[in-house]
Amino acid sequence: MPAQVLVVDDDSAVRRAVARFLRAEGIDVLEASNGEEGLTRLRQAPDVSAVLLDLRMPIMDGWTFRREQRLDPSIAKIPVVIMSGADVDRFNELEAAAAFEKPVQMSEVVVVLHRLCGD
Repeated sequence: MPAQVLVVDDDSAVRRAVARFLRAEGIDVLEASNGEEGLTRLRQAPDVSAVLLDLRMPIMDGWTFRREQRLDPSIAKIPVVIMSGADVDRFNELEAAAAFEKPVQMSEVVVVLHRLCGD
């Protein structure tokens, strides 16, 4: 079974491009347009191996998503990879498995995701 990654980003063009790239690399993708939707998807999909998370989003941003995720024992251990053009100096506060500043080389992100997903 291929690894499954949840991509949480409010920019639909970015989300689609990332999803297309990941699928071409053999990774199954779920998508969410904000943190609230991302938490719902994560709770409904227990097979998600990792989350690729933007920080600046409407409704619920990546900071709130991460706080809520860490408070929920059923999803707290799912590793998060930050991919954002904002708040770069604060990435370490999120205790993410990895963090990339946009624009990003997707090949580097894929290497990290495959490692996190045990591929």
